[in-house]
Amino acid sequence: MPLFWRISLFNSVVLIAATALLLGPVTVSTPVLLTEAAILTAGLVVILIANILLLRIGLGPLRQLARAMTTTDLLRPRVRPKVDGDGEIAELITTFNTMLDRLEAERALSAARTLSAQESERHRVAQELYDEVGQTLAAVLLDLKRVADQAPEEVREQLSQVQETTRASLDEIRRIARRLLPGVLEELGLSSALRSLSDEFTGPSLTVRHDIAAGLPGLGDNADLVLYRVAQEGLTNAARHSGARLVVLSLDRAGDDAVRLRVRDDGRGFDDSGGAAEGAGIRGMRERALLIGADLVVGPARGGGTEVRLTVPVGDRVPDRVA
Repeated sequence: MPLFWRISLFNSVVLIAATALLLGPVTVSTPVLLTEAAILTAGLVVILIANILLLRIGLGPLRQLARAMTTTDLLRPRVRPKVDGDGEIAELITTFNTMLDRLEAERALSAARTLSAQESERHRVAQELYDEVGQTLAAVLLDLKRVADQAPEEVREQLSQVQETTRASLDEIRRIARRLLPGVLEELGLSSALRSLSDEFTGPSLTVRHDIAAGLPGLGDNADLVLYRVAQEGLTNAARHSGARLVVLSLDRAGDDAVRLRVRDDGRGFDDSGGAAEGAGIRGMRERALLIGADLVVGPARGGGTEVRLTVPVGDRVPDRVA
């Protein structure tokens, strides 16, 4: 029976019973005797307790639904609220769960298109850096060398400094292009790409160690690209924001049906107790993880620092979406 009719029926019974008592032989003395007051008080208490219990039991599923509404995050899929209660309440919870399914599907499709456009744009920019800017700087280097060979001795040193600056700029452009377009991922696979990525981030102030397990199952191009981008973003955050001296990048099996990527640093750590909004980098990682049905956890690491952990299902469990 719907909650509305249950409450209405209970209150109707109470009112009918009270009316029957008033019209019946039952009377109340004036002044009211102690026993009569006790009986009236007990009756009123019973009516109030019955109403409270009825409303508490009937509205309990609505409280659970309200909590689910305030904690739902489309980037962090959770278990749906249990369809409980009768009538309109059960229908409301079912409708809410259906709405979440639709919103998550629409967001996943939108994110897939957005990330696909980002990858296409990265590819275009990287190609332009290689083909246009890189070749132009290479030609400038050749011209500088030819001019330096013909220049007087007093200006050769200055031209040599300009050559070194131009060469350093060319190397930086090539490094940026490699990050935008991970050619090694397409040519040599995920393991080699992660090793190369670790070497790129290793420098005087940061050491990146990699631990890549052998014999990992193939995940497909989409999952490989997501793993690479999440590792890249994790290393970028560690290098720019954590103040870490050491980062460990590992890729291994997580049981028989998943592969796990971990990026752990020894920096300042990750404070998730204040409810601060996540940055664009972390939200981007979550969107990529959703595209392949992976589970992403970003938080404090054991012993201090921050850990990014991405668990990717293997085999038929990986959704076929463009990353």
